[in-house]
Amino acid sequence: MLHIGCHLSPSEGLLKMARTASSIGADTFQFFSRNPRGSKAKPLDEADSDAMNAYLSGQAFAPVLVHAPYTLNPCAEKQETAQFAELVMRDDLQRCTAMRKPYYNFHPGSHVGQGEAAGIEKTAALLNRILSDDTDTTVLIETMSGQGSEIGGTFESVRAIIDEVRLNGRVGVCLDTCHVFQAGYDLVNDLDGVLSAFDRVIGLERLLFIHLNDSKYEIGQHKDRHAPIGEGFIGCEAVDRIVNHPALSNLPFCLETPHESLREYADEIALVRRMTE
Repeated sequence: MLHIGCHLSPSEGLLKMARTASSIGADTFQFFSRNPRGSKAKPLDEADSDAMNAYLSGQAFAPVLVHAPYTLNPCAEKQETAQFAELVMRDDLQRCTAMRKPYYNFHPGSHVGQGEAAGIEKTAALLNRILSDDTDTTVLIETMSGQGSEIGGTFESVRAIIDEVRLNGRVGVCLDTCHVFQAGYDLVNDLDGVLSAFDRVIGLERLLFIHLNDSKYEIGQHKDRHAPIGEGFIGCEAVDRIVNHPALSNLPFCLETPHESLREYADEIALVRRMTE
């Protein structure tokens, strides 16, 4: 069964967001934990959270995804920047405990001249500080496009982070189709090969969520520029193979495509659902 949704704004509350997802044919969704370009988060409304949990249970939704803000850099060289990332992620994980077991997704960061090994070590060290035996939310490392000094642009880089996390049973992976395509993994002509490489390096059991996006640029350009499904260099035929692949078809998918309206997302969700009929 295909579980698919899109990115929604939590500005009107959690229950409203869940109902909006249903109204556009979605049975999962993601939202930012706070301002994606800042640090402020609304106070948690426990009644709203309880209402969303009840609604999602009644609608048989797949797990939803709480996305950390883009401003975080867990492997920053500047101490205050790294401390800010830790503070936000600690608070986000605490807030996630009030929700219906969401996943918490984050970008592993940019080493900005320190070197990839140092970046991997710092991001893993942050996870070691914030994860405890009491953590009941699975944290997902997002695969990246490898632009600039990003870490996480190869499967080996993601695995290296996981290997340094003591409680790595609480860590999974969110695969972004645009990102891995831009990182040089050929989803169009060699999907089986890409998934075999993922399984060999990371393990498919750690793949828990997929960001389903087309790409504005050809493979291997290391540019993080998403396109609507069928309007980029990945294309509908490859997306069809992705959502129907037996290793992926039971995972939740979330669109992060550049649309202006819910109607456009509803149409795109319907397009992808038709691929699995």
